[in-house]
Amino acid sequence: MDTSVLIKTFVAVFVLADAIGNIPILLVLTKGMEAQQRNKVIDKAILVAIAVLLLFACAGKFILSYLDVSMASLRVAGGLLLLLIALQMLQGELDTPVIDKERDVAITPLALPLLAGPGTLTSVMLLMSESPSPHISVVVGIIAAMFVSWLILRQANFIDNWIGAEGEVIITQLLGFLLAALAVEIGSTGIRELFLS
Repeated sequence: MDTSVLIKTFVAVFVLADAIGNIPILLVLTKGMEAQQRNKVIDKAILVAIAVLLLFACAGKFILSYLDVSMASLRVAGGLLLLLIALQMLQGELDTPVIDKERDVAITPLALPLLAGPGTLTSVMLLMSESPSPHISVVVGIIAAMFVSWLILRQANFIDNWIGAEGEVIITQLLGFLLAALAVEIGSTGIRELFLS
């Protein structure tokens, strides 16, 4: 096992997954859920993110080339998805528990594209192809980073109790605006890559 590759993978995946920064978004998306329900969402999101990252680390280039999809297109799609969520947050459409709706926030947007976004997918694909035999190191690095992210996201329940209902409303509106800006940034990066490179 190559320790340097393992450390590189851990740092890249952990930083790009940004578990700490995603806690407020998690709280908004799981608003109205009991602690146990929220924990199930977190568990599922982490497992899906790990599965997608491992899939892209091992077969990402083949999948994208087979489907003729570029990373730039993934960025644009991820940006649009986040923008839709941000607009719902700004319009107050996420005030009711998401668990009652016919969609699974654990998969989108938590696992994809927040935890395993285009940047993270690109990083694991590059790390897998850079070294002669980094496969085990990259796999262990991905799992370790996601485990630490899982531990951090599990603290969301304590934060939820601390900020209270009024704090949630303020955070929802603020994060809706910031998430919209992030969505535009991700999408515009993809558009530049598609048309200007």
